[in-house]
Amino acid sequence: MAVGKDEVVEILKPRTDKREYSRIVLDNSLEVLLINDPDTDKCAASMNVGIGSFCDPDGLEGLAHFLEHMLFYASEKYPLEDSYSKYITEHGGSMNAFTSSEHTNYYFDVNADCFEEALDRFAQFFIKPLMSPDATTREIKAVDSENQKNLLSDAWRMNQLQKHISAESHPYHKFSTGNWDTLEVKPKARGMDTRQELLKLYEENYSSNLMHLVVYAKEGLDKIQSMVEYKFQEIRNIDRNCPSFPGHPCTSEHLQVLVKAVPIKQGHRLRIIWPITPGIRYHKEGPSRYLSHLIGHEGEGSVFYVLKTLGWATSLSAGESDWTCEFSFFKVIIELTDAGHERVEDIVGLVFKYVDLLQQSGPCKWIFDELSAISETVFHYQDKTPPIDYVVNVASNMQLYPPRDWLVGSSLPSIFSPSIIQSTLSELTPNNVRIFWESTKFEGLTDKTEPWYGTAYSVEKITGSIIQQWMKSAPDEHLHLPAPNVFIPTDLSLKNVVQKVEFPLLLRKSSYSRLWFKPDTKFATPKAYVKIDFHCPYAGKSPEAEVLTDMFTRLLMDYLNEYAYYAQVAGLYYSINHTGDGIQVTVSGYNHKLRVLVETVIEKIAKFEVKPERFAVIKEMVAKDYQNFKFQQPYQQAMYYCSLILEDSTWPWNDGLEALPHLQADSLSQFFPLMLSRTFLECYIAGNVEPNEAESMIQHIEDVLFKSPQHISQSLFPSQHLTNRVIKLERGVNYFYPAEGLNPSDENSALVHYIQVHRDEFLLNVKLQLFALIAKQPAFHQLRSVEQLGYITVLMQRNDSGVRGLQFIIQSTAKGPRNIDLRVEAFLKMFESKLYEMSEEEFKSNVNALIDMKLEKHKNLREESAFYWREISDGTLKFDRRACEVPALKQLTQKELIDFFDENIKVGAPRKKALSIRVYGSLHMSEYKTDQTEPNEPASVKIDDIFSFRRSRPLYEDRRLQMVSMALKYCCLKIPLRAFGIPIDG
Repeated sequence: MAVGKDEVVEILKPRTDKREYSRIVLDNSLEVLLINDPDTDKCAASMNVGIGSFCDPDGLEGLAHFLEHMLFYASEKYPLEDSYSKYITEHGGSMNAFTSSEHTNYYFDVNADCFEEALDRFAQFFIKPLMSPDATTREIKAVDSENQKNLLSDAWRMNQLQKHISAESHPYHKFSTGNWDTLEVKPKARGMDTRQELLKLYEENYSSNLMHLVVYAKEGLDKIQSMVEYKFQEIRNIDRNCPSFPGHPCTSEHLQVLVKAVPIKQGHRLRIIWPITPGIRYHKEGPSRYLSHLIGHEGEGSVFYVLKTLGWATSLSAGESDWTCEFSFFKVIIELTDAGHERVEDIVGLVFKYVDLLQQSGPCKWIFDELSAISETVFHYQDKTPPIDYVVNVASNMQLYPPRDWLVGSSLPSIFSPSIIQSTLSELTPNNVRIFWESTKFEGLTDKTEPWYGTAYSVEKITGSIIQQWMKSAPDEHLHLPAPNVFIPTDLSLKNVVQKVEFPLLLRKSSYSRLWFKPDTKFATPKAYVKIDFHCPYAGKSPEAEVLTDMFTRLLMDYLNEYAYYAQVAGLYYSINHTGDGIQVTVSGYNHKLRVLVETVIEKIAKFEVKPERFAVIKEMVAKDYQNFKFQQPYQQAMYYCSLILEDSTWPWNDGLEALPHLQADSLSQFFPLMLSRTFLECYIAGNVEPNEAESMIQHIEDVLFKSPQHISQSLFPSQHLTNRVIKLERGVNYFYPAEGLNPSDENSALVHYIQVHRDEFLLNVKLQLFALIAKQPAFHQLRSVEQLGYITVLMQRNDSGVRGLQFIIQSTAKGPRNIDLRVEAFLKMFESKLYEMSEEEFKSNVNALIDMKLEKHKNLREESAFYWREISDGTLKFDRRACEVPALKQLTQKELIDFFDENIKVGAPRKKALSIRVYGSLHMSEYKTDQTEPNEPASVKIDDIFSFRRSRPLYEDRRLQMVSMALKYCCLKIPLRAFGIPIDG
């Protein structure tokens, strides 16, 4: 039996958390946390196994990661391949896993009424999995495809380079992902059987005493306990000792080094890295958290503030990473400008100067207390997250912390210990440092190559005395500790909601703005959410205008940074982004001081001026972003082309790149007054805010922008209200657009096979959604698991401003896009018979799963706001969309779904509107030439020029203006339009 009630362990939980928790230990020593949440719509589980890639046998790199892949396939109790994934997907859930250095985590969620069977299937991973020879061979290709997608990723390349420059005797040095060479070619050459090694790794390491399970369910704790005991007691306990890897991977040979490396993307980055004592040993004292707060600070007097003022850096982050219980690294990562690249010695010196300042000033109790207070507020007023995310986080914590701290982890430093902080600080010395400097300017100047990713690099030794010289020559700027944080909330009380409205209200309307308001009636947290869309007709009228609008938003963020960074530390988040027709301001977090930040942002917009030295830095950043577009993954390029073809008012990235060199500070000085001269504000305010506060906030913004003596903005003319319109594809035609991959070094090709179906309408929506639910897992299984086309294989819905469709997204080195397109059509033909032959019971089961998904409650204010904002920005205003689609689903028949498929999706359907975007990697260029020269197949049309095609096609009508006029008619009533029976679905 499990540990009884007499061994109850107190688990620290947030004050606002109404869930119940219970720790049990099964007879087989499996430690379990049970979570009861009667309000949940989804149930979830996560199993954390205490072995990871560090346990890979020598010469079988990636075996632990490969084992993680294999457990998904089948088990003795459920032998049908992929039946676990199919069951989860068909019942509204999702599943995944990941392998880290010392543990492997498996997790899933599912609709609540299907949880018990899903949990049983999950448990069989750890009892009697089947790893058939055929599946093993196929899945090695999936692991190889996963590695292929990472080969040209700078994050993966530089991470492996740091591991490569470490002791070969330590497992940190290893390549952990695995590929075809490490899992098939080399083992076979040595006479090893990879499958037998896989089984051996499982048998010798997957022991219940090394596992931690979290189960999150709707039932009471006793019922959950009984379910867990029954399903997981058969996991073997071979009493395996937890693998231990003592010692640090970096010896003296790997310290005091300067490594110059050549990245893929344009730009320069500096990583200053110190091996330190793992902070996990002092999770109550939080030394790394304290130091990362100060070294990574962005306010006045910080390292970043000085580097930014000098024009040497565009971002800086600091903190502990790559840690285990035995070793850890403290890293400072700095994105450099071109000027900063030329002053790296000074920058390193400046960082060490700041570390020296911290040594001299000693640990400050008031700073620690401030951090502790912020952490406590964050913990006790944390948003509820999806159960699947919650269980993964807690299961990972269970391996590291005592039960009391399973929910807390290292997030609540509470003991101020100057000696422990000082001890960690004393490890950040010139004699203990590794410096990695990345720049494309090092190309041709290096003498070494990292073997797994092919990164070119060189290593030179640097002594402590050299760094001391750099400190002396570093800029003599006034570095100092941050000021007290005025943004820390002190009023966390909840407003009294007089009107318990279910949906957003049109609270206020003027010729300048429209305010949608939704008080918090569900989450009971002292938080608010503000979104303001500035619709500016001049912002997107040309590629130059789009680039200048982008630079305008980046400069605003740049000007606000040292002030607003304090707000961010205190739990107030903001962003300013450019959109297709203007800019968007978002502010969210604790409501107490949120208005102060909103008004500061608006003031910066109103008093904006172009500082030439900052313009030059931002222009350099934008130029690198545009240049690096060609290094996006091929599937991302294909999705970009798809959007460019479908969306009427978009400009290509290369036009922006071409326009950029000609833009100067004066260009923006002349542009931004014009951009803001005519504006309409679409506003949404939600959360712990009273209606009069929301109205007052928008009134203030109107006063600043529209009624000030400077007349910054005027209202739009009726003809200037913009719409987002989408290209209407022709029925019965298969369009295709072939393109060469933008990076000739990338072997991957990609396909986006898009099927345009309909304009937003409840009945058609649910037909499309139900088909996508039913077809998603069979598509993944056939195209990814069986045919092994590529690691990235997805079937998903697509929504372009209310125009709905379906898209297959596949990236592959195995086949070119033209062949993948044929495989997608072959799948649809194969699936056709499955759909026709589906039993009534299976059909109803899928319908019920989709209903459960639609009735799933929002978890937090941000999630709810994103849903309602999409309705506002699309102009659909169907705030009760999910409740209205459920009756349509309940009435849907199997014949209606089949008719829908036959008319819109079936290969050769007369009403079908299809578009294939084919991006060809270097392995498939001969196929690209064929695509260019061979005659088109019947009913197939090649798009040669995107913009000629766009001009030749009609557009879907945009309902936003219709919705606006309807909303205006009823705005003064301040109640939802649908309450009047207004047919806003059109």
